[in-house]
Amino acid sequence: MTKQTILGRVTQLAKANINALLDQAEDPQKMLDQLIRDYTANISEAEQAVAATIGNLRLMEQDHREDVDAAKEWGDKALAASRKADELRAAGSGAEADKFDNLAKVALGRQLQSEKEAKTAEPTIASQTVVVDKLKSGLDQMKSKLTELKSKRDELVARAKSAQAQNQMMDSVKNINVLDPTSELSRFEDKVRREEAKAMGKQELAASSLDSQFEQLDSLGDSAEVEARLAALKTAS
Repeated sequence: MTKQTILGRVTQLAKANINALLDQAEDPQKMLDQLIRDYTANISEAEQAVAATIGNLRLMEQDHREDVDAAKEWGDKALAASRKADELRAAGSGAEADKFDNLAKVALGRQLQSEKEAKTAEPTIASQTVVVDKLKSGLDQMKSKLTELKSKRDELVARAKSAQAQNQMMDSVKNINVLDPTSELSRFEDKVRREEAKAMGKQELAASSLDSQFEQLDSLGDSAEVEARLAALKTAS
């Protein structure tokens, strides 16, 4: 995977508009679960790729430091050889002095080579440092988006459960309105009232019959009294 591809993917994922994705989803909760899985997998993949990129940068930086250190070391060696050559030449040992001057030249050549290698690596190190910084920033954004996704998912699940509970309650209320259990009580009450009315009717009927009998008894009593008084009149005569 190239560095450009890594950076492009990280940037694209970090800029993903979660709200727009949710608005287009038929089942937002399932989409969020899938997004969380995808994001987690992409973050893991990106972390490995970014880690490799950082590792390569650190190797280049290490090589650069070694070249810089080598250039200094060869420079020190060239200076030491040159000074030794000057001492020998002052002492009259021209041949030995030339030998150390040649060593100084070799050391200076090595110093120049190390400096060139260090200088050549510097632009690449600079550009890779920018890439690594962007990759790190992209990863941070991805992790932030993942946290946002999880929060959205939890919020959505809670809202879905609340909506489901409300719908169940409204369905129950609707069923109560359609099939009101108090209507059964009303019918039972009507039946009881009819039975009570029937009993009252029987009682009233029974009372009427008894009154009639007593009225008949009263009538018989009056007739007997009349007959008795008539008999008394006849006797008095």
